[in-house]
Amino acid sequence: MPVPDNYIFDLDENVARMSVSYQNRFGITIAADLYRPKNFDESQQHKAVVVGAPYGGVKEQGPGIYAQNLALRGFVALTFDPSYNGYSGGEPRHLSSPELFVEDFSAAVDYLGTRPFVDREGIGGIGMCGSGGFLLSAAQVDRRLKAVATVVMYDISRAASKGWQDSLTDEARNGMLDAIAQQRYVDFEGYAPALTPRGAPIGFDDTTDPIGREFGEFYSTPRGYHPNSITQFTVTSMMSFMNFPLLTHIETISPRPILFVVGEHAHSRYFSEDAYELAAEPKEFHVVPNAGHVDLYDRTDLIPFDKLSVTPTTTGAPT
Repeated sequence: MPVPDNYIFDLDENVARMSVSYQNRFGITIAADLYRPKNFDESQQHKAVVVGAPYGGVKEQGPGIYAQNLALRGFVALTFDPSYNGYSGGEPRHLSSPELFVEDFSAAVDYLGTRPFVDREGIGGIGMCGSGGFLLSAAQVDRRLKAVATVVMYDISRAASKGWQDSLTDEARNGMLDAIAQQRYVDFEGYAPALTPRGAPIGFDDTTDPIGREFGEFYSTPRGYHPNSITQFTVTSMMSFMNFPLLTHIETISPRPILFVVGEHAHSRYFSEDAYELAAEPKEFHVVPNAGHVDLYDRTDLIPFDKLSVTPTTTGAPT
């Protein structure tokens, strides 16, 4: 199982990690980890990066792996638990929201940009899985993010409103909305909002669909298990995602650069391909050979940390 402090990875002897907290615009206290090189010089200003967790993940998992490896490359790196989840505040627990999860990135920039050892003009962001969509949405309006990268991005609003690979019919969508509306009555009259049914530990076997098995092999085994990462949200959260698209203004991120990183065999690849087409220059599309979706959560032999450490300036179209 994970190491005793519940991080799924060991802290590198050349990296210092510090638990920090701050409030976002909604007054919710965010629990975060700040990573820096051990030989850090606080008298100088440094480049910084915010790392967002996969949808349903927490900072002790993949985001911490990314933050640590960026600290080894000289960055100040901050990763956080989303509002209402992990060790961050907010009630009811396990709520999700497009506006709140986008705000969490801007709040992280607030924190980093007020540290005397951070260069305010050198703050970037990395969004993993669902956080990729939240980061891009934040960057559309928060111009303090000077460069952004997504890794195996999921557009949660698109997935919620249109279904997997845009297969949701109007009839099915209306049925989902009617069910959510009825659940709102139940939640209102009760004490704890209902959660989506599937969560970690995720049961899987040889008959499980490949996508479910891929997530189960991470979230429900010693590889990636964390008690705060239950991979469930309140049922009624989906109503907001079905109503509010995340990437409407993606072209306005330009001239700040965007890097899209995907696994060659990632089931989520189409989200990044379509977002790449909508984004303006400068942009780059980087394919990691022989990698799936979850491989890029924690497989340090596959994750292109050197690529993520350099601002993309050239066009690399999907191939």
